[in-house]
Amino acid sequence: MLDVVIIGGGIIGTSIAREVSRYQANVLVLEKENDIACGATKANSGIVHAGFDAESGTLKAKFNVLGNRMFDELAKELDFPFKRNGAMVLAFDEDQEGIIKSLYQKGQVNGVEGLEIISGDEARLREPQIAPAVTAALYAPTSGIVSPYEMAIAYAENAVANGVGFKMNAEVKQIEKLDNGFRIITSNNAYYETKAIINCAGVYADDLNNQVSEHKLQIIARKGEYFLFDKSNTAFTGTTLFQTPSKMGKGVLVTPATHGNIIIGPTAKDVDDKDELATTFEGLQETWEKALRTMPNLNRRAIITAFSGLRAHSLTNDFTVSFSDVPGFYNVAGIESPGLSSAPAIAIHVSKEIAEYLGLEKKANFNGTRKAIPHFAVLPDEKKAELIQENPLFGRIVCRCEVITEAEIREAIARGATDLDGIKRRTRAGMGRCQGGFCTPRIMEILAQELKIDLTEITKNGRQSRILIGKVKE
Repeated sequence: MLDVVIIGGGIIGTSIAREVSRYQANVLVLEKENDIACGATKANSGIVHAGFDAESGTLKAKFNVLGNRMFDELAKELDFPFKRNGAMVLAFDEDQEGIIKSLYQKGQVNGVEGLEIISGDEARLREPQIAPAVTAALYAPTSGIVSPYEMAIAYAENAVANGVGFKMNAEVKQIEKLDNGFRIITSNNAYYETKAIINCAGVYADDLNNQVSEHKLQIIARKGEYFLFDKSNTAFTGTTLFQTPSKMGKGVLVTPATHGNIIIGPTAKDVDDKDELATTFEGLQETWEKALRTMPNLNRRAIITAFSGLRAHSLTNDFTVSFSDVPGFYNVAGIESPGLSSAPAIAIHVSKEIAEYLGLEKKANFNGTRKAIPHFAVLPDEKKAELIQENPLFGRIVCRCEVITEAEIREAIARGATDLDGIKRRTRAGMGRCQGGFCTPRIMEILAQELKIDLTEITKNGRQSRILIGKVKE
């Protein structure tokens, strides 16, 4: 009998796992994919929102502002990329100037610090590539950018260091209520019994809740499509640039990522299929045309890839963070934007409520720090020389675009990467201009060596995504 099972290994599930690991409890995370951060966490804008957009009095507003304030310390403790680069919401006419004024007032009520409304000319002084048509902007200095999947990996590694178990390829198919808890049956016919469940299943959170609760949830999968630019175009903007929001979300933005690329997107389209991740001509064209309104000089030839992600939109337009009507079943559902920004605060809130429910005591030996894999490319020359002296594999460059070494790739595998995308999220190998065209064969060889499997068993992202289908006969 486990104390807690957390369903879902995205940023919400991993952050909660780390916070629950502060207590004396037997905790397990079940993730349906073969790695963590494979859902919305791997495919979003990576924005740490200031908190002026969420409706005052909602959980979104509460957790956004609280979570935002925690990022500086968390990034130091868990060693993940984070930067407070500031954000601007751009207005193009008088009506939109009225919208940013209302956002300013909402931000004041929500407790957002440092907000100011500036003229279009001042906005262009800060970011010269902004369109001449911009008449005014709301500036939020506390907004930031983070690598969402690296943050989730950091949370997960720290949770493991403090005793949390993770089970991959364990899609939850059935939940049964027991007298003293729950029985969970997964896709491989394994079962687990637990006193409490924390439901962090993203777009599938309603399906799990509705198996056991009389109070039904409805989650809509809202797809957003993005473009990613080569690092050679970092001069476009250092600030996150929003257009005025609509009922479908914050709209298409232009923002730097933590490692130097520029991202534009997302669109917002509700889809029936909760596994629908294909990019579309129409969606990408919409992304491009709307981004040009913000920044007319964007260079389409600098695009290196396109991707899409699904957001878990709740019909309540707010987060669900509470126990359900079934004792021991806790929902963390409808966590769309600003879910990434809110994750640290949500995790603390949930862990305290679970600890109180189960009567858990805090550990005396909790370790709250974690070190990332060294990013060889950004280290000073003397540190690079030192690492190569300690481990010659730091002297072997595998990914030329991102300057990723063999030592980093082997360390990523030691920490849990089992496929190409797992390596990519932990090291950035394959994220450069050639998108893995050069380094993929060597990474596959290293994976096969470390995992002791045949090359034909290597996948891009688990399941049936094999790269090779066989060997040419000699």
